[in-house]
Amino acid sequence: MRRRVVILGVAIDDVLMDEAIATVARFIAEGGPHQIVTVNPEFVMEARRNRAFRQVLAAADLATPDGFGVILAARWCGTPLRGRVTGIDLTERIAAEAARRGWSLFLLGAAPGVAERAAAALQRANPGLRIAGCYAGSPRPSDEPLIRERILAARPDVLLVAYGHPAQDLWIARNQPLLRVPVAIGVGGTFDELAGVVPRAPVLVQRLGLKWLYRMIVQPWRWRRIMTAVPLFVWAVLREGRAFDALHAK
Repeated sequence: MRRRVVILGVAIDDVLMDEAIATVARFIAEGGPHQIVTVNPEFVMEARRNRAFRQVLAAADLATPDGFGVILAARWCGTPLRGRVTGIDLTERIAAEAARRGWSLFLLGAAPGVAERAAAALQRANPGLRIAGCYAGSPRPSDEPLIRERILAARPDVLLVAYGHPAQDLWIARNQPLLRVPVAIGVGGTFDELAGVVPRAPVLVQRLGLKWLYRMIVQPWRWRRIMTAVPLFVWAVLREGRAFDALHAK
């Protein structure tokens, strides 16, 4: 049974990594198309003001709990999630399973050359991994026919799209009906981290839920996004929680 937790109107599946991988395997066995989203506080806040993005998240075949903030929010709301399944961790686990099961991956997005470097890093870690293709492209609708042509020719089992939210998730929703890739996932800055373009936060920092602070230090230009993802998200969750309590106290 699919258990979902709703945070500020966005439903998130209560899944652990092994369960997410089992779901990916089932989607591939079934054939396409399926869309997976990795929901963090920025996704939730964007969905509150972006109806199209909100609809994409609601229609996703799997919505994993990505950010530490959604774990805390779910606990605050009395509907705890068991753990996180982040975009980069999911990508690495899929690559490992792909090397073992013979799945192929297509990496789309990031700056020119970054997807290729990310693919090489995944192949070094997982000998035998099949990369069906890499392409930077862009999320512009005018570029979609050429990108679809490349992906259709490559016929990957898993499509990883790194255009950042909400562009990547909207792109997948628009194109999956034509591509029918078994699994398509928006992975944000995953290629940058795999390629070493952006340093990955230390494990302890990730476990403490302070990746947002690390990002602010190494990428100070992201401060607006971080402000949305941290204090504004926390305030919105606390405010909704108080409203819920007040309603049920009457």
